Amino acid sequence: MNRRLPLVLVTSAALALTACSSGGGSDEPAATNTADNAGKTVTLWLAGGDTPDELRTYLKDTFKARTGATLSIEEQAWPDLVTKLTTALPDAENTPDVVELGNTQSPTFTNVGAFLDVSDMYDELGGSKLLNSFVEAGSVDGKKYALPYYFGSRYMFYRKDVWKKAGVEMPTTLDQFNTDVAKIATDNPDQIKNFSGFFIGGQDWRNGISWIFANGGDLAKQENGKWVSTLSDANSLKGLEQIQQIQRLASKAPADAKDQSPWLYINDSDTVLDADGKPAGTTSLAAATIMAPGWAHGSIGDLTKQDGKDVRVWNDDTFGVFALPGNDGKPAPVFAGGSNIAISAKSKNPALAKELMKIVFSADYQQKLGAAGLGPANSDYVSSLGDDQFAKALVESASNSKLTPAAPGWAAVESAQVLEEFFGKIRTTDDLAGLAKQYDDKITPMLNLS
Repeated sequence: MNRRLPLVLVTSAALALTACSSGGGSDEPAATNTADNAGKTVTLWLAGGDTPDELRTYLKDTFKARTGATLSIEEQAWPDLVTKLTTALPDAENTPDVVELGNTQSPTFTNVGAFLDVSDMYDELGGSKLLNSFVEAGSVDGKKYALPYYFGSRYMFYRKDVWKKAGVEMPTTLDQFNTDVAKIATDNPDQIKNFSGFFIGGQDWRNGISWIFANGGDLAKQENGKWVSTLSDANSLKGLEQIQQIQRLASKAPADAKDQSPWLYINDSDTVLDADGKPAGTTSLAAATIMAPGWAHGSIGDLTKQDGKDVRVWNDDTFGVFALPGNDGKPAPVFAGGSNIAISAKSKNPALAKELMKIVFSADYQQKLGAAGLGPANSDYVSSLGDDQFAKALVESASNSKLTPAAPGWAAVESAQVLEEFFGKIRTTDDLAGLAKQYDDKITPMLNLS
């Protein structure tokens, strides 16, 4: 997933990890379930709580049965992950054997040799069936170092009731979507204060870049072996101009709002219920449409009491979902969320670590990921997500999704929040091309690690 990283840590990573090699004891014999492995422990770092407990138990039990060794799973908080990886990966005595990390973090670590080359396992683990954009983010010079763990994707959640009152139909093109949400905001059929046809934060570049991608633009590209920022390219500007119009005509989101918790603005009430199970506060509906990761549907719906707790229950009569349409009959290329997984180059147990990777990419585990609502890395198993409207929207939106550039210094760009700063100025600028050029000049030096 896309995470913010402190700039000093990214710089430190480049320095500290340069000494890592792509080796790491590769002469160790293949792992087997023998007494020799009984005293060995392989450590897996999982980022955050996205992997459910039942999947963790499955990994531990299956690994024990297959190898005779013990799997220790340690959960790392996303905000601390890069700090800990930077310190632990170069240290053979303390490195985790296998790590989960955000897809946008992968280029920084793969480019400095932090992970074991698993190119020889690529076909066995899924090969071309693995999500290609994630594979590319974990590759250097054609060699595979970090492979996709799971994917998520962003799609649209909307109020059917408000769209109907405004007289707009389901959009089939990006231009139509842009026009529809502006009309909804202008009509404001329920006369709600600070109402948005589409709520998108002023600094929300993670959703906003979909308009850049949909118009054939990008955030950066390689020229003569160097990465350069491309916000001011003609196609990128087309998308930025559309975002500017959305900010001005369709969204009342604060200029400093990012992409956190947009579902708060589409629900009718965010207050607790009284003892009779009735809303105890006034309506808080502030948006007809939001863009969010698929799992957000669990936070959207009617507020009800269940087992004494206030919970949201999805109501099909009120809420709906759809993939953001593009300009070519396909879904717009939205930012792909998710994680990669890799073996530390300094692991003392590379053979056992490879056995763990085989379990992670097995049909059983891939299907368990899907059943848990996490997009399987292998396209053969996406059916395990189910066939409800959320699974369909997830698969559709992910089918044309894109990642941020695989530049060695991309994590530095994110950690410095340069794009938040840029997007926060789009609404009010009278010279969008000049602003984009100014930030191209600022971002380009950050993209290339020296």
